[in-house]
Formats: sequence, C-alpha cells, structure tokens
Amino acid sequence: MKIIIVGDGKVGFTLAEHLSQEEHDITVIDTNDAALRHASEALDVMCVKGNGASISALRESGVDAADVLIAATSMDEVNMVCCLTAKRLGAKYTIARVRNVEYAMELSLLKEALGIDLVINPENAAAAEIARLLRFPPAANLETFCRGRVELIGFRVREEDFLVGHPLSAQSGQLQSLPMLFCAAERAEGDVVIPDGSFVPQVGDRLYLIGQPTGLTAFFRLLGRHNPRCRNVFLVGGGRIAHYLTAILERLGVKIIERSLDRCRHLSEVLPKATVICGDGTDQELLEEEDVTASDAFVALTDRDEDNLIISLYAMQQGIPKVVAKSNRQNYAGIAHAAGLDSVISPKLLTAGQILQVVRGMQNSKGSVMNALYKIADGHAEAMEFVANATTRNRDTPLRELRLKPGILVAVLVHQGRIVIPDGSSSIAAGDTVIVISRNHGILDLNDIFEDSLLELGGDA
Repeated sequence: MKIIIVGDGKVGFTLAEHLSQEEHDITVIDTNDAALRHASEALDVMCVKGNGASISALRESGVDAADVLIAATSMDEVNMVCCLTAKRLGAKYTIARVRNVEYAMELSLLKEALGIDLVINPENAAAAEIARLLRFPPAANLETFCRGRVELIGFRVREEDFLVGHPLSAQSGQLQSLPMLFCAAERAEGDVVIPDGSFVPQVGDRLYLIGQPTGLTAFFRLLGRHNPRCRNVFLVGGGRIAHYLTAILERLGVKIIERSLDRCRHLSEVLPKATVICGDGTDQELLEEEDVTASDAFVALTDRDEDNLIISLYAMQQGIPKVVAKSNRQNYAGIAHAAGLDSVISPKLLTAGQILQVVRGMQNSKGSVMNALYKIADGHAEAMEFVANATTRNRDTPLRELRLKPGILVAVLVHQGRIVIPDGSSSIAAGDTVIVISRNHGILDLNDIFEDSLLELGGDA
C-alpha cells in the first residue's frame, strides 16, 4: 500500500519504521532537514521536504495515489487541514493525530466536516492503558479483547512463585480449572517464545496470560499477588495524559504535581476533584512532604523519559504497590524492566498498534475481520482478534490436525457467545471470534496462521 506520513517526530518515525517493515511504500513529509535525513538513512522510505498541509508538498508525495495519509505533526490544526486537503486531492483514507482536549469533545463533528476517517490520540490511549493497569495492579500490562470479556496480562516471574523451575505441564493440577492460558513468554535475555507444556518458567521471565478476568484474578490469588484496586493515585506531570487519566479516575483520590503554575491553575479549574500541587515532582523532599508513600499507585508522566524512570524507581524503593512510567524510548523501557519496573507505557507504540490494525484491515478487506491488534513482549510479538468467516480455511477441523506456522498460537475462541480456551479437539467455525498470538509474522488474515502447504487444501474440512 502507498502510505504518506506527515510529520517525522517520535510518532511519525515509529509509524514509518513499523509500516516500512511490513513492506509498504512509505513517503515521509517534514520541514526538518535533520529529521528527514535520519529517516532516509535508518528506514526504507522516501522523504519530501515541505509543509504537509500545502498542496505542492502533498502533490510531490503522490497524494492522489495514496491509500492512506497519516497526519502526525505536533499541531492538531495542521493535521486536520492536511487531512482535508489530502482527501480533496484524492487520498483514499486519512488519519489525523488530534491531542487537544477541547477538540476531543467535538471529534464526530470534526471528522465529518474535514473528511477525516480516523482520529488518533496517543495521550488518551495511554491514559486508558494506565487506567486498566490501576484496575488490576498485579499486571505489568493489560490488553482487552471481546469488549472486555477476555484479557491478556503480562507479569514478571519472581523467585517465590510456585511456577519457577517446573514445566507448565506439571502445573495443570492447580491451574487446569482456570479459564486461562499461558500464551507468550519473554526470557530475561530477550528471547520471545510461544510456550508449550515443556516450557519451564525462570526468575525474571515475563509471562503473558490470556483468558477470562475471573480466571486471571484467581491465578494471581494463587501466586499471592492479588491486590485490591488502587484508591489513591499520585501523578507527577500535569500534561495531557494526566488530564485524561484524572478524568477517567474521577471517583478515586488523585494528586497531581506539576511545575508550571499556569498549567496547575488550568487543571484545578477543569478537574476540581483532583488535588493539584505546583512543584517539581523530581524533588524528593516535596514527594516526602506530600506523603507519596500513602498512595496505592504512582504514575510518572513528565515530558522527560529519564525523569520518569528515575522517580519511578524511587517510588518502587518507597514500597508503593503499583508504579507506572511513561517512556517513548524503547531502549529506556528495556533498562526499566531490568531494574524491576515492569509497567512502562509508550504512547507512540500504542498509536502504532492502532494504525497497524487499520492498515492490515484495509489490506485484507475480503478476508476475516481484524478487531484488535496489540504489540506485546516489547514489540516482539502480537496479539490479534479476528472474526472467522466463509473465507477462513480449515474450518471445523480439530486444531490438533492443523499445521500452524511456527510461533503461532490459537489462544482463545468465542463460539456462540461462549469463551473457550481451546485444546486439540477444538475447532474454528464461521462466526467465531479467534484470538491469535504471533511471534512477528505480520498476520493480516486468519488464513495466514496456517503453513503454506495447507493453503492449497482450501475450504471447509
């Protein structure tokens, strides 16, 4: 597909990186020479210097033949004008990054008036992700499928866990009655595997579970890690993510520390239930004065990834039960995980996942429908939700008789409204929701999970 990305900042570069890896024809438009040079050297993309909202720059990039245009500059207004202009010039599908809280209240009208097909808001997506983690504190990350009926949770294996040193098949006595499945594992050295019964968890591994929320809750009770939901949340940084998150957590006690006095005044006006304090959230004395240790959760949301990680490690040392940090730099996330900080949120990766889902769906317009796509294991694996239909091969054939590609797992089936953790006798029927875990295969369609040799067989078993 021909995809144009306007804006080569953090989000734009990440999108170009992920989409070029999937062999799309990518053109990047930006006014910054250094950013364009970096993109040209690091990625297989074409670069155009210019204002993405101008007709000349868009025409030079070939907008009339574009399948998708993504406007991801730092200015909402430029993004919206860019989409409007691109649509008039022939772009088939337009996506705009819109971050302003005021615009977020008027999205339906803006989309209709400006010809925007999809609006993405990285800060709002990050706030929703953090809110899910605060709802279930034992999780390092939490993704939802089937409108919340199925959840995928990651957690770090500790020395005291009963899983350590024993193959998963030996755990069946305790776990076989729970509606859940071990679906992926990231080893301490970085290798990602799809575990089977012979997999032996070790201290430091990050394991991923998928299943019904009741089963996941019961599992963490067995581990002795089940904590009640957070009641008091301490936020450092009063930017857009803090605004969206506080609005979501309006029933909880939220305290925000923000160094900008003007921003504090604004937050106090629009979020009257929150306690807003003007100060430096990296100041240890201030944190102690505000009794940070009395909080159930600590969330670092400043504009500096380094500050977020340092103060999050401090919060962990103080024994705060749940600590979350925002970091857009992937290498920092790895350092944080090595230091024991598991919940690191990246707004740009969340945005990349949203757009990849849309692009793959457009590529596969005649196949099975993709309802969700999440990057897990630091982006080395994917979890996807499909709906099987008449184009899906090997329907009604027991899974044990199918040859799936290496690194593929059929993790959950939803058949006639009933959630099924599949075994070898389970099969996929038309209309089923199918959740698949893949170790970097770029899956577009359910048929992509089968070995190529099976594709010749066609149809319904």
